[in-house]
Amino acid sequence: MPVKHAPERVTELLPRAVFHTSFFAGMNVLFAFLHHLCFLAIMLVLSFEMLALKQPLTLQSAARIRRYDAIYGVAALLVLLIGGLRVMYFEKGAYYYMHSAPFMAKIALFVAVGLISIYPTLTFLKWNKSIRQGIALALSESQGRTLRIVIHVELTLLALMLLCAAMMAKGIGYIDA
Repeated sequence: MPVKHAPERVTELLPRAVFHTSFFAGMNVLFAFLHHLCFLAIMLVLSFEMLALKQPLTLQSAARIRRYDAIYGVAALLVLLIGGLRVMYFEKGAYYYMHSAPFMAKIALFVAVGLISIYPTLTFLKWNKSIRQGIALALSESQGRTLRIVIHVELTLLALMLLCAAMMAKGIGYIDA
């Protein structure tokens, strides 16, 4: 009977597939789930903001819109952080993503959405003092319409990000240097 050599690493004790799927694939799935969940949260709170802005503005609705915008900010930060971790440590690896045209488009769209979102956020932040003091807020029809248009543009760009994600996942637009 031949003598087997002693394993040099702990991973040699386990079948490769078991080691890989038990931890790394599990983490991969967890991070993908969290990334998608946060992206869904962004789309939902933007939709809630748009719906709330269609109603007359009250102190309660203004406070609710501010909470939605805070959730939006946290979710966007989490999408960025979790997405960065996925690019660096999971999925196909940073090399793949840096050579993917849809990924680059997705990042550009994310930056555009972030820049566009500054206007509504600054508007909502201006409401803080009035909300704290219980002073009624006035939002003209044109201001409300402008805010809804900006949010609608954000939602449209986010939908385009989903298209880019699907293309990226299928290898469409991959440029091997």
